[in-house]
Amino acid sequence: MEKYSLGYGEKLVDIVLEGAASVRVLKGKTLPQIDFKEAFLQAVGPECIDSKPLSELILPEDKITVVISDITRYWMRQDKVCAQLIPYLHDILGVPYENIVILVALGTHRPQTEKELKMLVTRDVFEKVKVVNHDCMASDLVFLGTTTRGTEVYVNPLAVGRKVILVGGTIHHLMAGYGGGRKNILPGISGKITITQNHIHALSPSLPMSNPLIGMGVMEHNPINEDMIEAANMVAPVFGINVVMDTESGNCKLICGHFIRAWEESCRVVQEMMGIPIQEKGDIVIVSCGGYPKDINLYQAVKALINGAEAVKDGGQLIFLAECREGGGAPAFFSWIDSLRRGTLDKDLRQDFTIAGYIFYATCEVMARAEVLMLTEISPETLDCMGVHVFSDIKTLLKRVDFTGKNVYVMPYGGYTVPFVRKEK
Repeated sequence: MEKYSLGYGEKLVDIVLEGAASVRVLKGKTLPQIDFKEAFLQAVGPECIDSKPLSELILPEDKITVVISDITRYWMRQDKVCAQLIPYLHDILGVPYENIVILVALGTHRPQTEKELKMLVTRDVFEKVKVVNHDCMASDLVFLGTTTRGTEVYVNPLAVGRKVILVGGTIHHLMAGYGGGRKNILPGISGKITITQNHIHALSPSLPMSNPLIGMGVMEHNPINEDMIEAANMVAPVFGINVVMDTESGNCKLICGHFIRAWEESCRVVQEMMGIPIQEKGDIVIVSCGGYPKDINLYQAVKALINGAEAVKDGGQLIFLAECREGGGAPAFFSWIDSLRRGTLDKDLRQDFTIAGYIFYATCEVMARAEVLMLTEISPETLDCMGVHVFSDIKTLLKRVDFTGKNVYVMPYGGYTVPFVRKEK
């Protein structure tokens, strides 16, 4: 008999396993935190990957655009990068503050408030350089050309005729394989038409399903990733700064240099930390988001569910712990349940593709592939059409599960853990 205590809202839920053939806990690595100032100087200097040091790429008279992610990625702490980068450009390399602009890569997200902008770059930096929200619907976007997949690349004019530095955090990404790097260009500072044309590759071109070429950690032959790289190459950023976080969202590494090569190295490090090899998929997977606020609503919580699905056999059981005190989450995500009820989800998403809509779509695919038993505060009636079995009490839920002779995986921090079946060499 083994007991596991997993995060659920602001408390822990105990799950006792009896009779299982095997139980394995899947959890990413936690690494020592870096001294940001020292790590920055090393990363932009002698440790650069496939690039000259930043000091040899920037001249005092250059116009510089620093592209950062928005407030939804604040936990990556790009403010710490800005606190080092802007003084470095000004004090060490001699670039006047008026030659530097920080462009927030919103994609299709809402503009950031002044308070949020100060959080993203620090108050000190905000008072010294111009900080600008990208607008994907702006009339002055610059057309750079069309990718081989037919994506018309429109970008913010501040990314044209200036030296562009990309700053971002690298994490696994459901559609693009990994976030960060080239994503700061597309979707980050691209036009809406560009974003839509790229992201539609998340869906199979011929069947009502996700494109089998995309997925967590998948880069090779991933049409979304390859299209993003092609678009980013049209901008040709001069330098990339990639932040790597551990399972506790602590900054543990800065990887800098060529905007593609350094980012690819950061992806390798993230896979080593968060990608958990397994020999085979399990009969039962128990996955928790790690508690509040990671499970504040279904939109935030489903990343853990989708990661957990990577470890369960088709027809297996997924025990999903997500309190969801705020229900389904943003209407941009949960309103797609209306299309699901009408039986038009695939058709509607192809006609009006959104990232939130695709995440809902992918969630439904998971729930159709395995039996999902969910401990949550969401009412059963709300989730009935998604095929999920809803419980408000863990003891009642566990009565539906027989662990006898089963291979079980336990994922205490599902959003930060990406299982993958190790392939034989």
